[in-house]
Amino acid sequence: MKLGEKIRYLREVEGSLRGLGRAMTQQELVKAIRQELRKSISQSYLSQIENGARPHMTQSSRALLAKFFKVHPGFLVDDPEGYHTELTSDLRTTEGQLDVWLLQGSERFVGDPEVSDVLIKAAREKDTRRCLLLLGAILDTPGLAERLLEALRPELIAGGNHRRDNHGRASTAERRRIR
Repeated sequence: MKLGEKIRYLREVEGSLRGLGRAMTQQELVKAIRQELRKSISQSYLSQIENGARPHMTQSSRALLAKFFKVHPGFLVDDPEGYHTELTSDLRTTEGQLDVWLLQGSERFVGDPEVSDVLIKAAREKDTRRCLLLLGAILDTPGLAERLLEALRPELIAGGNHRRDNHGRASTAERRRIR
């Protein structure tokens, strides 16, 4: 895992621990460090680290972030290529990679809060891989995704191109098409 991915992951965890239900923003992180540790780090510096423009941190920045996130300073470096601990199974490594990938996706789709939220929820699942396999099985079953969406989120169907009656239900022709 790269240093930038680790910082983004730690912001996600910290946001969850603080009850935000989302990752802390870089600006919130800067403000919290200033208030809680009476030290400062700039948002632009964090952005450069997370985006890979600055592959290494100064020792003082590493120590500050390690203290804030309560991690060992040695954690805040790029992992060597192919690195994983002996106690981590291949599946758990996959889980971690999926979680990071989903969290990065949630940041990319921040303009679509529903999609961003779903990606975060998937990353927080205990078994992320199984969650994605379930989605695949749903999509492989003809009509199931549409029926589940109609049952669980009818407002999304109503906003689409589907014909509805006065009570928000799909028309008879539409129900036949869905089935």
